[in-house]
Amino acid sequence: MNASLRHVFLASLLRRRLATALSLLAIALGVALGLAVQLIHGAALDEFGRGMRLVAGEADLQLVGPRDGFDEAVFVALARHPAVAAASPILEVEARLPGREDALRILGVDVFRVLRMQPGLIPLADDGADAGGRFAALQPGRLFLSDDARARLQEADRSGDGESQPPAMRENRVLVQSGVRSVTLEVAGRVPGMAGVIGVMDIAAAQQVFGRIGTLSRVDLKIARGLSVPQALAALNPALPPGLALRPPEAAASEVGTLSRAYRVNLTMLAAIALLTGAFLVFSTQLLSVARRRREFALLRALGLERRTLMRGLLAEGAAVGLVGGLLGVALGHALAAGAFHFVGGDLGAGFFRGLVPSLHFDTLLSLSYLVLGVCAGLAGTWLPAREAARVAPAHALRAGEHERGGLPQGHTRSGYAAAMVALAVLACLLPPLRGIPVGGYAAVVFVLAAAVLALPVIARRVLPVLARGRTVIWRLAHARLSGTPGQAVVAGAGVIASVALAVSMAIMVSSFRVSVDDWLAQVLPADLYMRASVSSGSGYLDPAALAMIAATEGVARVDTTRLINLRLSDDEPLFSVLARPSQGNWGLPLVSGSMAPPAQADGLPPIWVSEAAADRHRVARGAVFELPLGGRMVRFIVAGVWRDYARQHGAGLIESADYVRLTGDQRVNDAAILLQPGAAPPAVAEALRTRFGAEHVTIALPGEIRALSLEIFDRTFLITYLMEAVAVMIGLFGIATTFAALAVTRQGEFGMLRHLGFTRGEIGHLIALEGALTAALGVLAGLVAGAAIAWILIEIINRQSFHWSMELAVPWGALALFVASLILLAALVARLAGRHAMQRSAVLAVKADW
Repeated sequence: MNASLRHVFLASLLRRRLATALSLLAIALGVALGLAVQLIHGAALDEFGRGMRLVAGEADLQLVGPRDGFDEAVFVALARHPAVAAASPILEVEARLPGREDALRILGVDVFRVLRMQPGLIPLADDGADAGGRFAALQPGRLFLSDDARARLQEADRSGDGESQPPAMRENRVLVQSGVRSVTLEVAGRVPGMAGVIGVMDIAAAQQVFGRIGTLSRVDLKIARGLSVPQALAALNPALPPGLALRPPEAAASEVGTLSRAYRVNLTMLAAIALLTGAFLVFSTQLLSVARRRREFALLRALGLERRTLMRGLLAEGAAVGLVGGLLGVALGHALAAGAFHFVGGDLGAGFFRGLVPSLHFDTLLSLSYLVLGVCAGLAGTWLPAREAARVAPAHALRAGEHERGGLPQGHTRSGYAAAMVALAVLACLLPPLRGIPVGGYAAVVFVLAAAVLALPVIARRVLPVLARGRTVIWRLAHARLSGTPGQAVVAGAGVIASVALAVSMAIMVSSFRVSVDDWLAQVLPADLYMRASVSSGSGYLDPAALAMIAATEGVARVDTTRLINLRLSDDEPLFSVLARPSQGNWGLPLVSGSMAPPAQADGLPPIWVSEAAADRHRVARGAVFELPLGGRMVRFIVAGVWRDYARQHGAGLIESADYVRLTGDQRVNDAAILLQPGAAPPAVAEALRTRFGAEHVTIALPGEIRALSLEIFDRTFLITYLMEAVAVMIGLFGIATTFAALAVTRQGEFGMLRHLGFTRGEIGHLIALEGALTAALGVLAGLVAGAAIAWILIEIINRQSFHWSMELAVPWGALALFVASLILLAALVARLAGRHAMQRSAVLAVKADW
């Protein structure tokens, strides 16, 4: 393209600064949101993987099993196997810090074996410590901290409710919790080769301190020389007990990535819809720009400009908008990711990477990918206007007054195309997920949006005649304008449809999810008090002696217990949760099928109640046989029912406590549900329990407190979703603003004639505002219909295929009504502000061209 044509096309972007700026901003926001999600997740995974690689050292394979560990006899068999050159056992404990909400990750290691395989875990004694020289790590009660851990433990902390918590390390001593008691560990040195909040101690001492005698969490293996990894796996796998798996060290990061994938993909899709809304905005601004420049293009065509050159020039405008918007989006995306790391870490709002503090790195390939997406959005928004401009005959476009009414779509009925999009959406909903990702569901969302946009002229033709009963002149003029040029509604309403559909669908889905979670919490929390020593992965637990003390407390009528463990059902699946607790009646178990009574055809098998996620993932129903690796062997259970569980995404099963103790011999408990005697005050009983066990060792809560905290976490998880909805709505308002700013310029003659007929500037402003409100109302109406359809897809297709959760439909009618009214009022406001410049022009000058 020569310099003259560059001036004709690209310089026009500078002449319409407002429309160009809003288009740039819309694309930038869509690119930034998607890029930020990917950067945050990628950095968190890299940080997690780096920590795992440091811990694994030179290991070729890792033996992993249940989160609570496995029998150390397996280590002895592996260490003697001819396929193994070296083996290093590890006990990993999330040690609760009494009086604080955080935990310290402690690795119990064999200090002689880590020398060969995991140099990063080698403890180094402090010079001045009474440490026993080179054998300091073998002394009982000695702990070695990474530099990050030492700095963290020496700092005061704050609880979730803002209360100050003391430093966990004082005078080189750290208090950790084991069961319901505190144990003092002496900090004897450093672990200079490790990053993150990690402590290292002798494995035998760790087993003794935390009551894990004979238990290991992992065994790192270095295979014999001359063997490949597949050969080693083939030789070692037959000797493994059920529930254990050999895998490469990097598989841990892949597993965490799998756990968070569904949440990350959903956020990315929201960002993609925001980018799509930005493409609609580019479409409307370019279409209006082309309509306004029809005579200019016709003159160029008459002077010899070819159709393809005209089309290339207009596409270059869209590409330039997309490129600059993409560059701004890449910069903004990195800024958003940096801000997220500073304020919330790499958590992504869902708890997958809690505790990690990743660092931001520039990802060239990822940034270029999103930059290309920005350019594609600009090109996609420009392609149709460019094609229409190239098709216009020069003689037709040069007619007087054609620039004021030409170029806009004529609003022809596209019901056939809209019906085809609906049919494609239905077919897409029938597709199974692809590697756990509901690709068909996301495709159905796109088809529904396309159907809504294509159906907008039909909606306009059906609705506008109903609105023709207005009495005022301004109302009748606004109605006549939209009825005569329905293409105006199509141009301005396209972005509104996308943004409203996104906001409405997410509002319905989130409301349904929140109401369902609230009802679920009411069912699973029927006791008067709940008590725990730590989270299920922590070092605190309740043993039989502690349970007897609880039962003996005045005011306690009954104590029901829950033991939560996480098992490995296969090499390629995330951990499966098993809850062992009494299952009397239907107490606290929200069944969706089956009953609490074992099936008649149980054949002596113990019952198990599986969650919806487990039923979907393993394709089981009432009466099916389900196997669990317990006590070193596979145990068969009979499925008695399926229950709703919003706490564990990858499946859970509930078995009787008596069956669990009989099969494993494990009598530890994670949670105690306490029912009180009639007349007993829950706060008084809770205070008595804190006094007996120590407030720093136990957490006691009322059901209402747990529900409030759970819903607070729920709302925090969906905070990013709310922000993306707000961005999409803002982009839709941008579309209204740019459309009416451009239309107001082309209608200056019309406004001037109205001024000569007695209209004031204020009345013309009311006219433009009313047109904006009516246009937005049409877009909102189509968006509401599309949003309801997308909400169904989110709930029944995307949610079920991503998380395997069902939920009850709950439409927030009041919030939606307020949202619709606010959006229409805002549309009227931005339309009036956008047309303000045209209203200020002299009435004489405005009609000069018609004299």
